[in-house]
Amino acid sequence: MTSPSGPAPAPDDSPLPARPRLIATDLDGTLLHDDKYVSDRTIAALAAAERAGIEVFFVTGRPARWMDVVSEHVHGHGMAICANGAAVVDLHAGGKLLRVRPLERDTALAVVQALRDAAPGTTFAVELTTGIHYEPTYPPFHQDPGATVATAEKLLQVQVQEQGQGQEQGQGQAQGRIQEQGQARETADESAAPVVKLLAHHPDLTPDGFLAVARTAVGNRATITRSSPSALLEISGPGVSKASTLALCCAERGISSDEVVAFGDMPNDLEMLTWAGTSYAMGNAHPDVLAAASGRTVTNNEDGVAIVIEQIVARRQAEGH
Repeated sequence: MTSPSGPAPAPDDSPLPARPRLIATDLDGTLLHDDKYVSDRTIAALAAAERAGIEVFFVTGRPARWMDVVSEHVHGHGMAICANGAAVVDLHAGGKLLRVRPLERDTALAVVQALRDAAPGTTFAVELTTGIHYEPTYPPFHQDPGATVATAEKLLQVQVQEQGQGQEQGQGQAQGRIQEQGQARETADESAAPVVKLLAHHPDLTPDGFLAVARTAVGNRATITRSSPSALLEISGPGVSKASTLALCCAERGISSDEVVAFGDMPNDLEMLTWAGTSYAMGNAHPDVLAAASGRTVTNNEDGVAIVIEQIVARRQAEGH
């Protein structure tokens, strides 16, 4: 795939920020081309931003284990925000978790019941810090072949209590109890892993229609958004979003929202784009994103993020910074 060469001007309705210190960019539909790779032009632009003293954060709905495509292109700090803000990871350390903002399991169970009632036919997947698991009727999932297939209620329950009851009934055989306790600990490790995201799919509703139904049914018990072209919702803990976790990371660095430039294309980017001092919707963005962002750039396949970064870096160099 051939990328445009040479700096291109940002669109006229996209004024460049005065003195940015951090660039926050979504990946799919934004930084990545549709083939899910980073173009050479974008790789060069990211490196130029870091050399100019501008930190770059990848802020994505992807889990940490799907970050290989960009892991070698994060410089300096090595950090990325994954799972729509539920996890902060160190890509220099192979995706090591630095911060987790989980969806509590009892809340997730309540959300599952609310959506089963409000939108019959909904199927679920559960994204844990240890991997994804899903229901038998959830759309075919090929990227994680080791997943457990079971109902959401089964996947979300803490099974160590059931193991403990079995141990109490096994009186009289001490060695057997010791073995059962060991098995219980192994089960507890998996069943107690933090839930970073609940996924809900509906086969018939429109994507935005399903989102509206779900938000009405669930209320403020969880944060619900979407980034897929299908009716697939992404559900996080209350208050957890790309924006809120990015704000935490920026506060730790003494960076204000006015010093942040953000890029995105789908509803799960909306909070981040409205929080950042300067924001760009991709040319291929959802209508709500186009309306919310302070500026626009061209599409992901035209290296829209790189074009803006090139302009930012060029101006900084011209000013002698």
